[in-house]
Amino acid sequence: MIDAPATIPGLTDAEVAERVAAGRVNDVPGRSSRSASAIVRGNVFTRFNAIIGTLFVVILIVGPIQDGLFGLVIVANTAIGIIQELRAKRTLDTLAVIGEAKPRVRRDGHTVEVSARELVLDDVCALGAGEQVLVDGVVVEADALELDESLLTGETDPVHKEVGDPVMSGSFVAAGNGAYRATKVGGDAYAARLAEEAGRFSLVDSELRRGLDRILTYVTWLMIPVGILLIISQLRTDDGLPNALRGMVAGLVTMVPEGLMLLTSVAFAVGVVRLGRKQCLVQELPAIEGLARVDVVCLDKTGTLTEGGMDVAEVRTLDDSLPVDQALGALGTSDPRPNASLQAIVDAYPAPRGWSITDVAAFSSARKWSGASFAEHGTWLLGAPDVLLPEGHPVLADVDELGAKGLRVLLLATADELGDEAGARAQPAALVVLRQRLRPDAAETLRYFADQGVATKVISGDNALAVGAVAAELDLAGADHAVDARRLPEDRTELGRALEENTVFGRVTPQQKRAMVAALQAREHTVAMTGDGVNDVLALKDADIGVAMGSGSGASRAVAQIVLLDNRFATLPSVVAEGRRVIGNIERVANLFLVKTVYALLLSLLTGVAGVVFPFLPRHLTLIGSLTIGVPAFFLALAPNAERARRGFVPRVLRFAIPGGVVAAAATFLSYWLAHLNSGTDLKEDRTTAVITLFLVAMWILAMVARPYAWWKIALIAAMAAAFLFTLYVPFAADFFALYPQDQGNNGTAVGIAIVAAALLEAGWRVSGWIRRRTGDDG
Repeated sequence: MIDAPATIPGLTDAEVAERVAAGRVNDVPGRSSRSASAIVRGNVFTRFNAIIGTLFVVILIVGPIQDGLFGLVIVANTAIGIIQELRAKRTLDTLAVIGEAKPRVRRDGHTVEVSARELVLDDVCALGAGEQVLVDGVVVEADALELDESLLTGETDPVHKEVGDPVMSGSFVAAGNGAYRATKVGGDAYAARLAEEAGRFSLVDSELRRGLDRILTYVTWLMIPVGILLIISQLRTDDGLPNALRGMVAGLVTMVPEGLMLLTSVAFAVGVVRLGRKQCLVQELPAIEGLARVDVVCLDKTGTLTEGGMDVAEVRTLDDSLPVDQALGALGTSDPRPNASLQAIVDAYPAPRGWSITDVAAFSSARKWSGASFAEHGTWLLGAPDVLLPEGHPVLADVDELGAKGLRVLLLATADELGDEAGARAQPAALVVLRQRLRPDAAETLRYFADQGVATKVISGDNALAVGAVAAELDLAGADHAVDARRLPEDRTELGRALEENTVFGRVTPQQKRAMVAALQAREHTVAMTGDGVNDVLALKDADIGVAMGSGSGASRAVAQIVLLDNRFATLPSVVAEGRRVIGNIERVANLFLVKTVYALLLSLLTGVAGVVFPFLPRHLTLIGSLTIGVPAFFLALAPNAERARRGFVPRVLRFAIPGGVVAAAATFLSYWLAHLNSGTDLKEDRTTAVITLFLVAMWILAMVARPYAWWKIALIAAMAAAFLFTLYVPFAADFFALYPQDQGNNGTAVGIAIVAAALLEAGWRVSGWIRRRTGDDG
């Protein structure tokens, strides 16, 4: 609670209770707005569950129940998906409450912090620099109040607000202070729709998801003609309608990569939980993938490389006739919500007596100075020396010298009066030298990005030399050539070239930060932007991935996809690593699932063309799929993986799945056909031969996908092989799965063909790897 008396007392407790009872509250949905019921519906009522459910009903009708085991697998997988996503939702809900902006409202004459949902109609909300307007209202107090409405209107210039002017939710304070009375809350407020979209627990807009959706759409359409071909061909074998239906179900069920989308959801959800334990709020799931694909990170120096706090290192008086110490103390009292620089001055210089304030100009990142007029002591300004002084002024030499040491320098100056032109008439009084505190983890994090091939660009509103000195202290390459952004070209192409050639930029305006992000994106870079201040919001919004500090402004947290709640810059590598784990592992399991789809499709086509009985019962393919794909994929999807994210997910997966599926289908059908030609065997033994061949080839594909090996991967593969041998040779398990391995000749044929197929797969793997290395194609 902030127990500070308020000029406008606001609502009483009784008035608040009356509005709550009437439902006039800001009942907007939370950030992770996907409800538990929506999570259940999203995991149960899917296109593939509908297909599998229909095929399961067919098996229930024609029997036996063993051939319906695939239905139980779907139930188990769906339950896992629901549980994991509910866990992720709980994590998001908890972290969102920690990280959400808390408005300050006037109630019973005091200013208190409440949650956004506790706002009611007619509440008087206080505003300070960087705070977001959460509901629509009308200004009731204004002290040099300027609102940035760019998120609503696209106009980047701050709008000056007077008492009686309307304010819209979604805007934020660029300068000054004030208060507004809420006139629209809940769903009536403009920001309600924006907040719902910005914070939704979503699985959209990612290359990974788009690629999987495209593949699965193709599979769905292929199932229709293949199903028709299978049922016709099986009826022609005179094996009866029930057996024909079982053959069709076996072929179609295997084509469905039913667990792939589920494992993608689980991998993302587990990523959210893992990052949540590190106090990292992921407001949109694809942000995990997006940051893993980033190749340029734009950093704001203040609050990212340096800590928020500062200390006054020195004050160099330039005019001994002026009361510098008293002026600094008085300026400290002029802003009820001082920024880090002014707070350092407040801590060092107490407020003097007799300095009554008559006018205030709050700090604005656009003009880079603040000021105040005092009744008998004139007008004083505090801001950037190179803005308040003309180019070539002798004092600027001292400023550059101090800035080169990594110190932040402000100029204390006098002026005739406040106004937009006050800075042009400033007379220097003193240099205030501030020492910034470097984040202890900043250097290590920058080294991580350099090692991973991610370019780092430091873009700051501070003096270029000061920014360069900080970057140099952190051993950032290119820090010795800091660029003053005021000399950068406006043309996007030329600006992009300058960004490629340089690393550190100072005196960057909010509009330039936005232009820099656009210029890098125009050169086909995936850009992440980190920041914590009002001047970072536009760039955060436009970047591919926006990362905000938890202690930053409410506006920056609102537009960012990732919020570092504990303000630790060192958490970013964890997000990158988590994204790489998700992307790399999903690609691994996608290889497995799509190989199965390809060999199921080809086996169905070969069976239909040859006019023979389908080589498998549904239970056979359930067994093979569970041991070579389902169970291993679950562990592989959650395993550590540090592979760099690469573009071209779909082509790369298909380049593996199509040859692998072709070899598996050809080997399986060949062994089945040879067993069929052996007059001493029956259909049961022919099918067992096909099962053994397909299992062995699929196991080799699993072994290829699992590389590089770790002890647990070897143990996993061995366990799957042992489970198959148990099923094949233990009587009750063999009877349950209809496996009859008594014909040793057929068994030898199956093993021999599988060995040849494995050799072909291995040779193709090695040749394709050699070609990629020779051509430099990692896609």
